[in-house]
Amino acid sequence: MASLAAATPPIALGALDGRYRAAVAPLVDHLSEAALNRERVRVEVEWLIHQTSHGIVPGVRRLTDAEISALRGLVETFGPVEVAELAEIERVTVHDVKAVEYFLKRRLAEIAPAEEDKGLAELVHFGCTSEDINNLAYALMVKGAVADVWLPRAQALVEQVSALARDLRDVPLLAHTHGQPATPTTMGKELAVLAFRLGRQLRRVDRQEYLGKFNGATGTFGAHALALPDVDWPTVSREFVEGLGLTWNPLTTQIESHDWQAELYADVARFNRVLHNLCTDVWTYISMGYFAQVRGQGTVGSSTMPHKVNPIRFENAEANLEVGNALLDVLGSTLVQSRLQRDLTDSSMQRNIGSAFGHSLLALDNVARGLAGLDAVPSAMAADLESNWEVLGEPIQSAMRALGARGVPGMEEPYERLKELTRGRRVGGDEVREFVRGLGLPADVEERFLALTPQTYTALASRLVDYLP
Repeated sequence: MASLAAATPPIALGALDGRYRAAVAPLVDHLSEAALNRERVRVEVEWLIHQTSHGIVPGVRRLTDAEISALRGLVETFGPVEVAELAEIERVTVHDVKAVEYFLKRRLAEIAPAEEDKGLAELVHFGCTSEDINNLAYALMVKGAVADVWLPRAQALVEQVSALARDLRDVPLLAHTHGQPATPTTMGKELAVLAFRLGRQLRRVDRQEYLGKFNGATGTFGAHALALPDVDWPTVSREFVEGLGLTWNPLTTQIESHDWQAELYADVARFNRVLHNLCTDVWTYISMGYFAQVRGQGTVGSSTMPHKVNPIRFENAEANLEVGNALLDVLGSTLVQSRLQRDLTDSSMQRNIGSAFGHSLLALDNVARGLAGLDAVPSAMAADLESNWEVLGEPIQSAMRALGARGVPGMEEPYERLKELTRGRRVGGDEVREFVRGLGLPADVEERFLALTPQTYTALASRLVDYLP
């Protein structure tokens, strides 16, 4: 049997880089191994520029504007050729960050080739431990992935749900609590609940801090302070980290503590759980006939039952949300722990960030496509409401309570009387109206309840949709 592992081009092992590549491709620019190396190059380049621009090492000249532009151009043009070169260097160093250092020194020799500038190479990675570079690179990667890819997609989905909620705000819906018929609402209001919950989580994600540290092998500026004792190293560190658009963390061990990552992943996972709730609710509404699914000609719902249109988008989303959350949860719980001043657990763990966001992004894509293929069926919702007149027992007994509190006679035991009429059995409109006429209600109250139907008993549901942002 021929080995698939030897195929060219290589066959993807996982679904994200295979079947679902198109949906998650934007994350490759942020959370792939190549993106990690590009951000490492960015951090090393900016550190070299920062040192020479601020005269941190006495006697070292400033880089020219052309040299600075050329160095930053290494980041902007970073691509497959550079990826291959770094891989070649790493086969010798067997150390990924050291490979980046050597790569940059090669380029610096081309950008500033003069004999008197050879010493500039010693400022590449000066005073740094690998984690000084890595933690900043990961912070930039995750910040970019969230701000440029995941968050805009999530916000667009919430807008899509909100728009659907507004469109269906006046469509009456029989609610179900504990799976049983309950006080009517509207489809729009129920979707608005989910949109509001999702939006709240996105606002938390949007406020996320992305922390970075730059303080040496054990967080003490040890080598820095001994090599250049007259430099205010905490200030240099802070200015450099903040100059990258990150929040400075002044107190760490060798590693940045990753607490911000745990906070972010918890918020994204919570968003995913609410979205999972939306998927199961919409799936249920489809099964009840409240939504019809629209599909293009030529698509197949079932390999054996031609009539079927399965809610596969929502089912696919559920699965990917569960896988994504499993990864987000283990990232959040593992990254906040490290033995003493450093162990390497976080290095292996952080290489799964891309998969966590990949499955989450794929779920967003599926939900968006699933919602776009739905048509509401108000007639199906109305039919269920018409079959459940007993839900009017709640407002009738509540009105009787209010009247009884005011001293209106004949309003005794309202709950018990409605329970006797409605509990455990179906009643129709004629029975409810006959019951209302026999209660001795004030004329205006009786008139209001004689006109009430399950379809019109939606109270403030439609107005509540206005509370969506």
